[in-house]
This record gives sequence, C-alpha cells and structure tokens, in this order.
Amino acid sequence: MRASTSWRLRTRTLTLGARTLVMGIVNITPDSFSDGGSFLAPEAAVAHAVQLLGEGADLLDLGAESTRPGSRAGGAQGTPQAPAVSAEEEQARLLPVVEGILKVRPDTILSVDTYKAATARAALAAGAEIVNDVSGFAWDTEMAAVCAASRCGAILMHTRGRPEDWRAQPHLASDELLFTVRAGLAASLAVAAAAGIPPESIALDPGYGFGKRFGENYALLARQAELLSLGRPLMAGVSRKSFLGRTLAPLHAGQDAPPDSRETASLAALVTAILHGASIVRVHSVRPSIEAALIADAILAPGSRRG
Repeated sequence: MRASTSWRLRTRTLTLGARTLVMGIVNITPDSFSDGGSFLAPEAAVAHAVQLLGEGADLLDLGAESTRPGSRAGGAQGTPQAPAVSAEEEQARLLPVVEGILKVRPDTILSVDTYKAATARAALAAGAEIVNDVSGFAWDTEMAAVCAASRCGAILMHTRGRPEDWRAQPHLASDELLFTVRAGLAASLAVAAAAGIPPESIALDPGYGFGKRFGENYALLARQAELLSLGRPLMAGVSRKSFLGRTLAPLHAGQDAPPDSRETASLAALVTAILHGASIVRVHSVRPSIEAALIADAILAPGSRRG
C-alpha cells in the first residue's frame, strides 16, 4: 500500500502518505460538468477558494478550461484544430484568480489544471506551485520543459484519447485496461525524466473518467494500488464523476444521477481510492471529504492492524 514519500513543489516540499491530502476544486469555467459558470467571475472564484481553504483543504486545483466528455480540449487528434479555449482566454480567466487567492491567503498551495505550456508558465510565474496536466505531457510538447525550468510539482494524469473521442472508445477488459494505464503513466514519467524533472516532483493520476468507459472505472479503482509499482504517489479524482451517476440510476427513475446527487457516492469512491493507495484526493466538497479521509486513514494506520 502507500508509503510515506516527499513531493517536491516549486518552493516547498510536502510529505505524502502519513495522511491523505485533500485538494479542493475551483472551476473557472462556464461549462464544467459539475459547477460550470458558478465561479467564472474572479471574485466568485476567489471567494469559493477561500471557503474551501476555510473548510480545511490542503491545496487547491484551479482549472479554466473544461475537459468534460465531448469537449475539444487539446484539439482534435491528428489535426491542427485548435482547442475550444485558447491559451490567452485560459490565462485571462485563471491569472486573476491565482493572484487574488495569494493576495488574501499567501501560503496557499495552488495547482493549475492545464495542458498548455504557455498557461502553465504564466501561472507558475504568478505563484502556482503545481501543474496538473490531464494529458500527462502528451498534448503540448513544451510542457515538460516548462515544468523542469520552474522546478514545480507536476501531476501526470493518464488520459485515453481526447475528450471528443471518449464516448466511442472500445471496452477494455480489466487486465488490458490496467496495462494501458500503467504503460501510459510510464511513458509520461519517461518524458519527465528526459526533460530533467526529478521523480520527487511527480505525482500520478489514473485519470478516472478520462477515456475510461463507465464500468472500467470500477475495475481500475479495484486495482489502483498496482500502479504504486511505478514508484510515485497517486492522486485520485473521483468526485461527482459520471460513472457514479450511472451506478445510481436505479434510484433516479433509471436516469443517471445528476452531479449534485453524487456526493455520497463520491465519498464511497474516495474512501476506496484511499484504501487502494491514493495519497491525494481531488474533490468538490471539502469538509465531507476530510471526514471520510480521516476514517480511511485510521483504517490504514499501523495501529489499526494490530490484533
């Protein structure tokens, strides 16, 4: 299971594994699947961030482009098609929020959820500590060099294909799925190493919902701990994901449960992720997640296993 390890960020180092760290989500977008539009205005986003910090979030993840299924994030595979949100627009949404949060809470650890090197560079210069790249350094060839130059922390996620392709992905059996995710994350680690990024700066994300069809997410969650063999700590983002809504359909007249009805299911998946090796969880609702993480951490504590 998970071990205690250090995660080197741009200006500080975090200890992972002793307890689960809770990362609060701030979506600065009009179209995110869960809360798109709620925090698009910088003042609203900063206020929400401060609220999450007040609830106990250890760090925050700020995203200014939705990567929901069907979106044109990253552009179309194999074509020069531009992403739906340009780097300039992404930065116009993101940077005032980075600056606003750090003005009122200077010690906040901020992660930026972007696959664009230009946006990462600007956010790091504004004070962010971590780049959370959903493509695992695959969609912008300059991203690894930006992270290496800044010596920031990096979260490398496994994504299978592009968001616009996800609904048509063929089903993978459990062994094939785990092989695909492990191989993809290993490839991202190799890109990072070639750019000069030390392993201590990297955390890995299996990418729940990112190119995995509904039931595949459960197969991956059940075997998540096997990814620890890659040698880096894991972050899990299961909060309000659509595979949870599909499972809850019998309670909602056969329709997928909407995002705001997935909180209890999110906590169940969060605890499972922690018990299967996650050191960081990325969540929309911070306080309930902290409570759930405390229970999971107590189960993992050495004293709880003594007979």
